[in-house]
Formats: sequence, C-alpha cells, structure tokens
Amino acid sequence: MMGYCPQFDALHDRLTGRETLNLYARLRGVPEIKIREVTDAIIEFVTLHPHEEKLAFTYSGGNKRKLSVGIAIIGDPLFLMLDEPTAGMDPVARRTLWTVLQMIRSTGRTMVLTSHSMEECEALCTRIAIMVKGTILCLGSPQHLKNKYGQGYTVVMRANIDEHGKTLPLHEAQAFILQSFPKTQVFAKQEAYVHLQVPETVPLSLLFTQLEHAKQKYNFQFYSVQETSLEQVFLMFMKDT
Repeated sequence: MMGYCPQFDALHDRLTGRETLNLYARLRGVPEIKIREVTDAIIEFVTLHPHEEKLAFTYSGGNKRKLSVGIAIIGDPLFLMLDEPTAGMDPVARRTLWTVLQMIRSTGRTMVLTSHSMEECEALCTRIAIMVKGTILCLGSPQHLKNKYGQGYTVVMRANIDEHGKTLPLHEAQAFILQSFPKTQVFAKQEAYVHLQVPETVPLSLLFTQLEHAKQKYNFQFYSVQETSLEQVFLMFMKDT
C-alpha cells in the first residue's frame, strides 16, 4: 500500500541493484513471472542501467538515491512518502525522475515529499506546505502561495566590470530605482548584484522604462524582472525567523 524513500539510504551493501529490487519485488507481492519485467522497468525509470550489477556499497550518493526511489515505487503502491528523493543526483537524472514521479501522480497515486529544492516542489507538487522549526507556516498551491506571499516583482541588477577586472558599484542605480518607486525594498545585496522587490502596483511598462534609463545612465551589465518565485517565498519565511 505504501512506498517509502528515507532520507538516509537503507540499502543492503552486499546486494547488487538488481538483487535489491528483486528482493523488494518479492516482499511487495509481485508474481514471480513478472519480477524480471518489473525490475527492468524500475531500472529504466531511475536510469540505473549501467550500475544494476554492481554492489550497493560501491554506488555514489546519487545512485543510492535512485535505488532507494526504485524500492519505494516497486509494486505500484497507492501512497508514496519520499524524503529528498533527488538529493545528490545529477541534473539529467533529476529531471528524468521528476518525469517518472509526475507520471505516477497522474495515475491517481498520492505522494508526500520533503525537499529543500523549491524548483522540485514547483515541478511535482499540487499543494505545498512550508515548515520552519517544526511548524507549518503556510499551505496551498504554488500559485496561491506566490499570490498571497509574493512581494510584487523581483528585479535583479548585475554590475559591470571595468578593464582592470574591478566590479563597478551599483549604489547609484539602486538609489535611482528606490527613488523612482518609493515602496521598493532591497531584498539582498552583494558586490556584483542587487536584488530588489518592486510593488506589483507599479506598471510593468514604467518599470522597464526606468530600468532601461538606469542601465544607460549608470552602466550596469544587465537586469532581469520576474514574478516572485517559490524560492523567494521560502526565503521570506526563513528571514522572518
């Protein structure tokens, strides 16, 4: 009924990847004549084919996560609990696994996952809870959280570099934008960039006009404007604590 992928891999060191999946297929009640077919499919799903005959203790951290996820989904459980399922995986394997988990979710299966990656949450989750120090502070769909806790538009300005490799200051460009839009807040600041939160009441046409003017006048490298991301919502809660 339930598949579980723990945060710390609980694997049998002296079994190969295929032997591990065969073992759990039998425990999950997969008919003997179907075990080869099922394990082949799982190995394909989690992109473990090059390592299926290697002992588990020789696996890298990413491959151990793949095998742990394979154990969780074998037997087609109705309910999946996944604790940071893609931690340590390379970007290609992570995207492949996201596709697999999206397919599983689309069949009506229920998944609960924990993750520090807001990109992963946005890709896989229909409802998100942000927890800080053991307390759930918000719960809702990704778009609902963005709408409720978003702080307008995110503007990032990147500094230019002179011929000597020195980063040119951004304080004049920052002051210009703060003066143009009085309710703007500085979210983060480093030597090479400044990250501003501009109220959503500001028309985008006016925002781009002023940014273009600032770019020409103060000679910074580039700027970007985007909607508040889940990452920023998460950081906002963390910043308050």
